[in-house]
Amino acid sequence: MRDFQLPGRSAVIAANAMAASSHPLGTQTAIKILQDGGNAMDAAIACALVLGLTEPASTGIGGDMFVLFTPPGSNDIKAMNSSGRAPARFDAAALRAGGATDIGLTSPHAVTIPGAIDGFCRLAQDWGKLDLAQVLAPAIDLAENGIPVSARVAYDWRANSQVLSGAARKWYLQGDAPFQVGQTWRHSGQAEILRRVARLGRDGFYGGEVAEDMVNSLRALGGTHDLSDFAQNHCDYTDPISDSYRGYEMLQHRPNGQGATAILLANILENFDLSTLDPWGVKRAHIESEAAKLAHDARDRFLADAAHVTRLDHMLSRETAAKLADLIDPNRALETPRTATGNVHKDTVYLSVVDRDRMAVSLIYSTFHNFGSGLASDRFGVLFHNRGSGFSLQAGHPNEAAPSKRPLHTIIPGMLRHQGRVTMPFGVMGGQYQPTGQVRVMSNMLDFGMDVQEAIDGPRSFAEDGILLMERGYDPDVLQALSDMGHHVQTPPNPIGGGQAIWIDHANGTLHAGSDPRKDGLALGY
Repeated sequence: MRDFQLPGRSAVIAANAMAASSHPLGTQTAIKILQDGGNAMDAAIACALVLGLTEPASTGIGGDMFVLFTPPGSNDIKAMNSSGRAPARFDAAALRAGGATDIGLTSPHAVTIPGAIDGFCRLAQDWGKLDLAQVLAPAIDLAENGIPVSARVAYDWRANSQVLSGAARKWYLQGDAPFQVGQTWRHSGQAEILRRVARLGRDGFYGGEVAEDMVNSLRALGGTHDLSDFAQNHCDYTDPISDSYRGYEMLQHRPNGQGATAILLANILENFDLSTLDPWGVKRAHIESEAAKLAHDARDRFLADAAHVTRLDHMLSRETAAKLADLIDPNRALETPRTATGNVHKDTVYLSVVDRDRMAVSLIYSTFHNFGSGLASDRFGVLFHNRGSGFSLQAGHPNEAAPSKRPLHTIIPGMLRHQGRVTMPFGVMGGQYQPTGQVRVMSNMLDFGMDVQEAIDGPRSFAEDGILLMERGYDPDVLQALSDMGHHVQTPPNPIGGGQAIWIDHANGTLHAGSDPRKDGLALGY
């Protein structure tokens, strides 16, 4: 239990339904949809679209989405991959011939076809209870009438506005300046797009004037996109992959997401008795960082579009995890394994919803880096993600860029199941930190007995690009000891990730939720 004399907040507990997101207006929207007769899927879609407006640096309709969910009254967990593909005319060889070694973050070639809207429409049709127009109404209203800019959103806007160029500066800046705390931002173009989607479904985005605007804008910037790429884009239902940790089943998306990385990391860590360690001490941070280095190295070697992955079973094998665990020196840091992928960071929103029928939704939605590619369509102002920068240009690599292929994705929603019953939809934002973040939250609860809010609140560390990032919540003596072990320790300039989770307390019939203080969000229930 937390010390009530210190800053912090308790887990939110409710009996009927719960929503947790990274912005108050998103969470409020989800609860309103639930109280108006919608189910968890309706609430999650409505919340996600609102977050695309309240947090425009992190996500939007020009991005991709993944979701894990349970049908009402069921403990079966289904997955949807709503990530887009490279244009059919994409040519990696031509980029290599021109001297490119990776796909630039602000290049039109980094813009794969935005997949989120197709997924939202399909999920609403297949699993929602309300009309699509009712689900989209809150986002349309906010886009038209304006969104007050909150503190974390203003911080991200100010820190990343320089990436915006061309039409994006007209839509996402006030004059030439980022929006400030308390100012109101509007996006009339997105309001019009969502009205068309409410009326026409996916064709309101992937066809007609909206698709023409996106294609014409990208082609003018040098892209190879075509109207047929948008018309043919489609989401896919898939079966999750899973393994157990301390008796709980952890479920993840198959590739092209990096969910297998989280499973491998958890399998490596299960070779150590973390519960005997100080959760904020030297040994835990060291073991976790070493395991993460090894798991991410495996990710960069093996993961890609599902059609190109050949060694997934090897990556998920307990034998593989045990051999990697044996490489961890308890007293010395490993050199960072060399990676083979392109750019694999940055920004995302994650939300979870559980309704009165215990339908659970774990949804993650992203434009990849802050403000994505920094490129937007001229007429409607669709801000394009840069997910294609996650491709490799290394010839023959499983994740090599290719026509109509999906890139390696960092965004992963998570779900726990215990003794056959769904126990927790959860997720942690933060690019390639997400597997480590998910396993850290899960371990905080299962190894150290923390409640869902405490598990999210605790200080974080992450080994990335040869640096061990340690948030300011760690004791200076811990940082010094890790440095003495060979880690290159730094305090990150920004908080590490964000996250939400809803714990389903089956014994007491209640829901317990947490939301990350690193963002502006909150959890609410009724």
